[in-house]
Amino acid sequence: MYSVQNDVDPIEWQARCELAALYRLVAHFRMTDLIDTHITLRIPGPEHHFLINRYGVIFDRMKASDLVRIDQDGQVVGGATALTRVNAAGFVIHSAIHMARPDLHCVIHTHTAAGMAVAAQAQGLLPISQHALKFYGKLAYHTYEGIALSLDERERLIADLGTHKAMILRNHGLLAAGGDVAQAFHEIHFLERACQAQVQALSGACELIYPSEEVRRHTAEQFDRDEAEEIIKLGWQAALSLIEDQRASYCS
Repeated sequence: MYSVQNDVDPIEWQARCELAALYRLVAHFRMTDLIDTHITLRIPGPEHHFLINRYGVIFDRMKASDLVRIDQDGQVVGGATALTRVNAAGFVIHSAIHMARPDLHCVIHTHTAAGMAVAAQAQGLLPISQHALKFYGKLAYHTYEGIALSLDERERLIADLGTHKAMILRNHGLLAAGGDVAQAFHEIHFLERACQAQVQALSGACELIYPSEEVRRHTAEQFDRDEAEEIIKLGWQAALSLIEDQRASYCS
């Protein structure tokens, strides 16, 4: 496949490499749904453009040149060809967030078994694990309206998200975002693990233990302590080491 590296500026190319790596890590941690679901990253600059995957490319083979530059109106820009296709539902969900939340540069949406299971449970995410307590009082919910193809749904998505960075899409899946790829990956990793723990805990016939309200709030605050950003960056670099041998491939 032809590399677009010489057709874009260094800042966009760096963003493409980071996003391609994120796609591969999502695949590495088995959070994919064949070619569906999507991850986007805002390209720095005044144009308000962001990158999304070319529809049809499997995530564990995603390359920087497979990513498509798209504007807030859903129009593909920058070297598009007749073969370029993006996920329409991906545009609706991600453009809503990118338009309304300039602080969230990277958005991840998944359809994992655990995420969909919790999304179908009336009680939502239960405060029964340390991973779940990271989101205590910080998790949004959006009612299912069918496949997200209508632009009208964007307003309701944003209203439901509010000031949060993570959301459970009822009867659908998970959504997490961050100021960069490291933060977004951190959010989806913890949310996914929390859902996995809940599904397994509910699979038994035992009574669940719930921390007190005081402990719940205290733990949620601990995740925002001063060194949290450093820990997130260290975690991202550790994750990248898992696919270090693929760097030449995803940065192409």
